[in-house]
Amino acid sequence: MYRLLDIEFEHEGQKQVITPVLLQDEDDFILVDCGYPNFVPLLEGALSRHSVTFASISKLIVTHHDMDHIGALAGLKRRYPHIEIVSHEMEKPYLEGTRRSLRLVQAESTLESLPPEARPQAEQFIRLLESIEPVPVDYTVKSNELFSWCGGVQIVHTPGHMPGHISLYLPGSETLIGGDVVVIEQGKLEIANPQFTLDLEAAVRSVQLLLEYDIKELICYHGGLFQGNVKQALEELVSKYTS
Repeated sequence: MYRLLDIEFEHEGQKQVITPVLLQDEDDFILVDCGYPNFVPLLEGALSRHSVTFASISKLIVTHHDMDHIGALAGLKRRYPHIEIVSHEMEKPYLEGTRRSLRLVQAESTLESLPPEARPQAEQFIRLLESIEPVPVDYTVKSNELFSWCGGVQIVHTPGHMPGHISLYLPGSETLIGGDVVVIEQGKLEIANPQFTLDLEAAVRSVQLLLEYDIKELICYHGGLFQGNVKQALEELVSKYTS
C-alpha cells in the first residue's frame, strides 16, 4: 500500500506542492524522498494525517540528490537516527559529501554566462546548495533489485535527470513511484526541467524503459498521481522527443 504525502508550501511567493510517498504494510513503513531543508515539521504533519509517526518508519529511500528531495535528510537523521537511508550506489558519494553535488557543479558552471540581473538569484541558489548537509547512506541498491519491503519494491534505474536517479516499481499494485523521471504539467507528462536535466537523451531513454513495465498508477514527485492512460502518455512523451 502507498499513501501520497502532498506537502503544500510557498517558494518565492508562489504556492508549490511536492509529493513524497509513504509505503506501508502490516510490518513496515518506508518514506520515499523528504523535501527541502527545514521540512521535518511539514513531513511530521503529513504523516500525522495518516496516523503515522517517524518512530514507525524504518527506511527512507532517496530517488536522487536534488535539494527538494534530500534537503531535510540530515535533519531527519539527527532526530530519528534509527531510519536507514537508502539510495542507488551512484548517489552515495553525493549524499555523503565525498563528491560535490552535480546540481551545484552545474549551477556554478553556468553562472558566468548569466546576465548580470540574473546572477544574484543564481548565487543564492548556489549558497543554498552548498548548505545541504551530507548524510551517511546505510544501504545502496542497484537496478532491477527486488526487495520484499512493503509488499515488494523493484528498483528501476532511470538516469538522465541525474545519473543515479531511481524510480520504484511496486509489482503488487502495478504502481511506479517516478521521482523526477517525469513530472505532470497541465495534466500531461513531461521531462522534469529539460533545460536543467544533466543528460536529456538518457532521460528520454528512461521514459522509454518505463514502457517495459505494466503501470496502472504513476506517481510523480511534482504533480502527484497521474490521471489518465499511463502507457499512452509515456508513448506520447517519448514521441515528442524522438520524432
